[in-house]
Amino acid sequence: MATPSDLPTELHLIHPRRSLGHVYLDWTPQPGCHVDHEGETYTVLERRHRYRFRGGRYQLEKIALYVQPSDTPSDRHLVNGQWVIGDPSCRWNALSPLLRCAVNPQGSCQVCRDYQPREP
Repeated sequence: MATPSDLPTELHLIHPRRSLGHVYLDWTPQPGCHVDHEGETYTVLERRHRYRFRGGRYQLEKIALYVQPSDTPSDRHLVNGQWVIGDPSCRWNALSPLLRCAVNPQGSCQVCRDYQPREP
């Protein structure tokens, strides 16, 4: 059951393009976060806000999330307050929640022959 503080959120699948429906979230997902919906896990790629002009001012009406299906990465690490995937000690790691690295974007970091330690 949605509470007044929950934001109505539309979920849109990027490929193939289609709506996954509406949900009410009590948090604001950032790109790179994972959202569970109807037993599936999705990665948030983009977030858009929808506003309505009411009473002489704009009010946030709902959020649209553009997502892609994914598994929750088992190799997530918290670096400087941001989740990143892959081995953050590697020079080639993108330090991103969406992209693992420039050399081996699909992973796995454990068997990557291009590993180089990151310069301090």
